[in-house]
Amino acid sequence: WRIGAASTGALALIVASNFGWPAAYIVCAVFTLPAIMVGVFMGEPARHIEPAEVKGVTQALAEYFSPLSEFVKRQGAWLVLFFVLIHKIGDTLANLTLRLLFDDLGFTNEEIAFYDVGFGFIAFLLGIFVGGIMFARMGLKHSVLLSLVLMAVSNFSFAALALVGHTNLGMAAAIGFENFASGIGGVTVVAYLSALCNLRFTATQYALLSALASIAGRFLTGTTAGGLIEAMGYVNFYLLTTASAFPGVLLFWYMIRSGLADVSLGGASRD
Repeated sequence: WRIGAASTGALALIVASNFGWPAAYIVCAVFTLPAIMVGVFMGEPARHIEPAEVKGVTQALAEYFSPLSEFVKRQGAWLVLFFVLIHKIGDTLANLTLRLLFDDLGFTNEEIAFYDVGFGFIAFLLGIFVGGIMFARMGLKHSVLLSLVLMAVSNFSFAALALVGHTNLGMAAAIGFENFASGIGGVTVVAYLSALCNLRFTATQYALLSALASIAGRFLTGTTAGGLIEAMGYVNFYLLTTASAFPGVLLFWYMIRSGLADVSLGGASRD
């Protein structure tokens, strides 16, 4: 799935440069057909489904909200939810505005395809590998803390790129560092969000947590990012995204020191 997403993204940019965007979107649509055909021909797995029970409205509502109520009853739950809300603000702000930076610096679609999608994907895979090692060696809490620091600092590389201007080496360094840090965070932070879930409500609680993790950054990107870039310039904007990531780092450090990082966990083991 990851390889397909990366290869299609790179190919789309190359096709768009040579044949236009309509052709690029047609190519992307064609690349989805193999996965669709696999889903069609594989069919549904054989499984036993218990017949649905007839329940009253009160009982149904209680079960519907039970995953959320179970979570907020834990010690420090609201602080944990606040951390989940803010920890990706800086990273999301930076990542959702990168194409604007690349376009304004004069990078071509071919350069973006090679460095952002191609080279960046390799760095991302390497980050996933290193993140797994960090998780195994350092444990859950400290590997998450280090990955948060790396993801925060990685935004600084885009401020440096905006400062030096159009340079392929600078783009490779910035993209490589950011994707490497994101790969590490993709292992450790996801593991932490999974550990927050009660085993009885894993799907519902993880869906809520993952949605909460991206909503603040996406909201700010859609409402204020363009205005901030125009008012501050790219260098100061990416310095701001770097600074905005550190409250989440400090909050998680406090959660480790106070023990909330342990007592707030759901069904996963604590290190």
